Amino acid sequence: MKTDIQIARETKLAKIEEIAAKLSIPVDEIEPYGHSIAKIPERLIDNKKVDESNLILVTAITPTKAGIGKTTVSIGLSLGLNKIGKRAAVALREPSLGPCFGMKGGAAGGGYAQVLPMEKINLHFTGDFHAVTSAHNMIAALLDNYIYQHRDEGFALKEKLWKRVLDVNDRNLREIITGVGAKTNGGVGESGFDITPASEIMAILCLTTDVDDLRRRIDNILLGITTEGKPFTVKDLGVGGAITVLLLDAIRPNLVQTTEQTPAFVHGGPFANIAHGCNSVLATKMAMTFADYVVTEAGFGADLGAEKFFDIKCRKAGLKPKLTVIVATTQGLKMHGNVPLAEISQPNKEGLVKGLDNLDRHIANLRKFGQSVVVAFNRFASDTDEELTIVRHHCEKLGVGFAINNAFLEGGEGATELAQIVVDTIEHNPSKPLHYAYDDSDDVKTKIEKICYEIYGAASVSYAKPVEKMLRRIDEMGCQHFPVCIAKTQFSFSADQTKYGVPTGFDIHIRDLVINTGAEMIVAIAGDIMRMPGLSRSPQAERIDLVDGQIDGLS
Repeated sequence: MKTDIQIARETKLAKIEEIAAKLSIPVDEIEPYGHSIAKIPERLIDNKKVDESNLILVTAITPTKAGIGKTTVSIGLSLGLNKIGKRAAVALREPSLGPCFGMKGGAAGGGYAQVLPMEKINLHFTGDFHAVTSAHNMIAALLDNYIYQHRDEGFALKEKLWKRVLDVNDRNLREIITGVGAKTNGGVGESGFDITPASEIMAILCLTTDVDDLRRRIDNILLGITTEGKPFTVKDLGVGGAITVLLLDAIRPNLVQTTEQTPAFVHGGPFANIAHGCNSVLATKMAMTFADYVVTEAGFGADLGAEKFFDIKCRKAGLKPKLTVIVATTQGLKMHGNVPLAEISQPNKEGLVKGLDNLDRHIANLRKFGQSVVVAFNRFASDTDEELTIVRHHCEKLGVGFAINNAFLEGGEGATELAQIVVDTIEHNPSKPLHYAYDDSDDVKTKIEKICYEIYGAASVSYAKPVEKMLRRIDEMGCQHFPVCIAKTQFSFSADQTKYGVPTGFDIHIRDLVINTGAEMIVAIAGDIMRMPGLSRSPQAERIDLVDGQIDGLS
């Protein structure tokens, strides 16, 4: 089989005006970025049409190092829906340079189910990530300058809460000392870097509804606490307008195309293990304005991405998915059934059956949110008919739709079975009204514990000493009503990435809380999760190259 980048390179791209025309987007409204990419003005969103569209969420079992293929299924399902005559689009997050040059290479789908042009999407694209990085670090520089310029007037922060960001995996920047050297270099202090997808600016970009809302949220960002004990915000800094200007282009959703020249919106990119893991509200609503069926995805497994999609994105944007697709593979299930990584491509009925517990837990959780569920099974060449039959029969016993997804090999034709089951389920058994894991009126501890107990299956929740201080601050600032975003490993229901399957009897230790007054959420840091990833012993960057004038290794 050809590599992803070979398939992408050989696919004839339609002009972006033709892609827009497929959705009846006025051609004179699009803002082309070259021949095959465009930004679409957010003012074209029609909330009445949004309410009439069918939103489909794609999530997955707990991910493993074997991979699950959630983005490939999302794109493939949109291709399959178009194949069976539906007006469909897909709405996805933008890839981050960190993982692209770190662990996994490209993040634009795979095989014959990709969004294109994949090289541009995986690299600089339309500059949205750079705009977020620049806006975040501009605030950091302006804050340091404000402290420096007003130090003789007695101004100081007893706590500076705003760090810097970079869209590169760099463990050496997790904790740094700034301002060393001459006094004109500023005050010496501790700081650090998060990766750009963890930036509050990224969360704001993905939750904002228009430019006015963007400005309001930026002004509300909490930067620190003064020596008098008062919150100090971007509005106090007086630079909200400047930061909004930096993001004016970035808030507009990006329109691209799939390998079958169907429309795709790719916009925003928070990770789901350290952030809320969903593409922008604007991109989702734009897709729903112009398409009858919209496929979107939430990052990592359903315990992280789907929970945050419902409890944060849907709660704030008023979105209600008609159905959730959960992606599974035999290899992933075997790993959750304690089969060693080196043996997951070999038949192992016992390990496969044991791994189904992980799938069952996710299905049960999704049903708690009122969701109708369909299982999309990504088939690998090593899968046997017996293994597929086991999973199919298991889903039938649960009353859950099941379809094999072959979009990787066959494009839309390989996803027509899945598309038809999705449509039939929406027409005859759509999701019930959306139930959230917690209420807005719950206090922050209650919200955290409802997620930990009901979604993760924790036996207990413990808190580090700094959390009590942050809880008091949250109460004092009137932020109790904010939703909670738990930053936790993606590899387990627990906070221990080595505990596969459905672990029990574990504790979730919350070691810190971050108040995002601009994004309007509380980030709870669980276990040893890092908001700045590191690079592996052999990062993907070692395999990315320019060969005969063409990019190689982004797959």
